[in-house]
Amino acid sequence: MVLAAGTPAPTFKLARADGEQFSESDLQGKTTVLVFYPFAFSPVCTDQLQLYEQLLPELAERGVVLYGVSCDASPSQSAFKEKLGVSSEQLSDFEPKGAACSAFGVLHPGGFAQRALVITGPDGVVRWSYEAPSPGDLPSVELLREGLAVALV
Repeated sequence: MVLAAGTPAPTFKLARADGEQFSESDLQGKTTVLVFYPFAFSPVCTDQLQLYEQLLPELAERGVVLYGVSCDASPSQSAFKEKLGVSSEQLSDFEPKGAACSAFGVLHPGGFAQRALVITGPDGVVRWSYEAPSPGDLPSVELLREGLAVALV
């Protein structure tokens, strides 16, 4: 089950496309949306990241940063990002596979990220979270906006 509001972000490590690490310390100082998705190049994930791309200017105006997170390897994520033409940074939970997803409570029993949204505040504490009923369910832009309304209070 995804981490609930009020829970400090766990200790975790994800890989950026350039090989550098992204960890809980990178959540400090800004409101962050982590978009956990099952697989690069799958139809629902493609739709989700393209929909959220339209929201990025609004997020930037509010000082919010959005990252995609999956258990795919960084080269797959980079190719996915390029193919979609999206600008949100993609973070890989490939090595050790699923460790960060597990820490956030969103590792699917099949070994991939469950579709989930986690919003952390500048203090690194979860402000709002959502886990889709199944990996095939797409959280709408409106749902993400509702989460931000709660998180940015």
